[in-house]
Amino acid sequence: MPPALPGDGYLPGAFGEAGIKLTPRHYAYLKISEGCNHRCTFCIIPSMRGDLVSRPVGDVLKEAKALFEGGVKELLVISQDTSAYGVDVKYRTGFWDGKPVKTRMLELVQTLGEIAEPYGAWVRLHYVYPYPSVDEVIPLMATGRVLPYLDVPFQHSHPDVLKRMKRPASGERNLERIQRWREACPEIVIRSTFIAGFPGETEEEFQHLLDFVREAQIDRAGCFAYSDVTGAVANELPGMLPLEVREERRARFMAVAEEVSIAKLQRRVGATMQVLVDHAPAMGRKGGVGRTYADAPEIDGTVQLLPPEKISKQLKVGEFTKARIVAVQGHDLVALPI
Repeated sequence: MPPALPGDGYLPGAFGEAGIKLTPRHYAYLKISEGCNHRCTFCIIPSMRGDLVSRPVGDVLKEAKALFEGGVKELLVISQDTSAYGVDVKYRTGFWDGKPVKTRMLELVQTLGEIAEPYGAWVRLHYVYPYPSVDEVIPLMATGRVLPYLDVPFQHSHPDVLKRMKRPASGERNLERIQRWREACPEIVIRSTFIAGFPGETEEEFQHLLDFVREAQIDRAGCFAYSDVTGAVANELPGMLPLEVREERRARFMAVAEEVSIAKLQRRVGATMQVLVDHAPAMGRKGGVGRTYADAPEIDGTVQLLPPEKISKQLKVGEFTKARIVAVQGHDLVALPI
């Protein structure tokens, strides 16, 4: 789980069924499973945490309800593999509020959206592997039941690199899959992480990755230069690249990713968007900081909120405000609360 950062609205106490919360009062991470069934060559999570173990669906939903009742306005669903939720228990039927609910991502997300609706809260999905089953969740995003935002760990685009990584799902279909998602839900934002300089990566394979980021129009991308992780199988693969080549490719990747991301941000100028306020000194009289649906806390950009033009307009941490986007500043938007 990402660490909490100092800021407004922290609640160190208990949250009923939700237990101790260390994030700010208005957002929370909801862990739905532990471990992973994949054996990616660069990763040691399965050896540390074991195979996938899904939490009972009733327990997950009970915790979500308690968090919303405690004032949470944004729920971030996390795990090592969110798409595989329930596969270990053969998607057995659990119960929530006296009703049967399948232990499966689609039914979980659908029910989380229903629970969040009366609270006007956001539900955001992280670490969603691009299996075909993810297609079923996109209509829930198109109708506003959950945020049109997917954090998908693609890691690479070239089929040969993905084979060496032993990544699940058919990577060569990812571009086609993203295009289908965007057709079904034009507002969808896709964030991802990638590895540059994986053992054996050729210049041609790396160029394939750059082309993929441009063509897929990845909204937010992070990239790591490959580094040895003690115990990872990839360390023994042939073709380990010199550190300077790995770093140089990471820098080239980030230049392309930022170009795509900033061009997409520019298109938001002039739009009016809903912003969740994260920081608002003096009730926002001097402005504040928030995020739109397109930005997860701590990993994406922010919205720099200008002082409101109306004297009566206040900004409160953990509440939503409408704001008109007036400019782009690096990875962030600048907006006027209205």
